[in-house]
Amino acid sequence: MEVIHKIGRRKTAVARVYVSDGNGNITVNKKEMNDYFTTGTLQYKVNQPLNLTGNDKTFDVKVNVYGGGITGQAEAIRLALSRAMVELDEENRTTLKPEGLLTRDPRMVERKKYGQKKARKKFQFSKR
Repeated sequence: MEVIHKIGRRKTAVARVYVSDGNGNITVNKKEMNDYFTTGTLQYKVNQPLNLTGNDKTFDVKVNVYGGGITGQAEAIRLALSRAMVELDEENRTTLKPEGLLTRDPRMVERKKYGQKKARKKFQFSKR
């Protein structure tokens, strides 16, 4: 099997995933996944597409991820891995699609407007 390369995005995070035959090692930015994502929730998000398709011990995954925060990065990796699992076997689409793992989340941070404190919050008005 050749290496499968897929890209996933979430907010401003971009993840490039390289899937090859192996025994379940996941490397994120040249670190072990458990060292990069320290909480169990984030580790679960990254492993979700592999666990649902039953490929958690059959492939080695190398990830380059940048931008955004740690949660956005984990969800970008999840999208890229889901896309890679579908390219491996089209049958995986029926497993991943109902879980919403093949949909790119379009929500982005709303920009700050001038004359306001934040995107929606206004400066406090006092009547003195």
